[in-house]
Amino acid sequence: MIMELLADPQIWISLLTLSALEIVLGIDNLVFLTILADRLPEAQRPAARRLGLAFALITRLMLLGSLSWIINLTEPVFSILDRAVSWRDIILIGGGLFLLAKATHEIHGSLEGEDEGKPDGGKALAAGFAATIIQIGILDIVFSLDSVITAVGMVDELEVMIAAVIVAVVLMLVAAGPLSAFVSKHPTVKMLALSFLLLVGTSLIADGLGYHIPKGYLYFSMGFSVLVEGLNLAARRKRQAVQLRNSL
Repeated sequence: MIMELLADPQIWISLLTLSALEIVLGIDNLVFLTILADRLPEAQRPAARRLGLAFALITRLMLLGSLSWIINLTEPVFSILDRAVSWRDIILIGGGLFLLAKATHEIHGSLEGEDEGKPDGGKALAAGFAATIIQIGILDIVFSLDSVITAVGMVDELEVMIAAVIVAVVLMLVAAGPLSAFVSKHPTVKMLALSFLLLVGTSLIADGLGYHIPKGYLYFSMGFSVLVEGLNLAARRKRQAVQLRNSL
């Protein structure tokens, strides 16, 4: 059976297409993970990123292993004002609200410096690490739901879905370190990433309420913002280089 799948060119095309889509869908997950891990001491950040992505992989594989349950998530549970509400809607709305609250809290902390002056003992570090992993795990469930539903809608073979999810998570693991270092080095990029989380949270709530916002709109907005910020970074580096030469 496996050899037959490997010999089918259509399977490889499906794997590449789904892997690329899973990577794109995992961008918001990776940004959230990077922001949370950045609040930890530098020595704990790699472990937090690895555990967060490991939990994301486990969650996706567990959801893929229960496809019938995934399908039932879209069945109506109750109705409000003649609109049917499913468990998927409830999960998306809850995850969106959590993401809005967390991103707002992070923005406030970045601007007001609320963590300055707090004790930084061993117990506090351990509690902070555990709380970070729990928060990553909660949002992993929401992001995994979106990812798995997309996979189920695109491909029929479970083996291809599992392989695409593994490829996407492995590439996210490779990109997590450089992305975290870049965000930590540039405060304006971190603020931009937090604004992305606000955008994604709003999109999740809208989707849960039945107002689907095409992903293309979100990714175009993010891509355009990243392009503008990249130009700003390049301009700042150029000004710094000119000032250095003038000082000499």
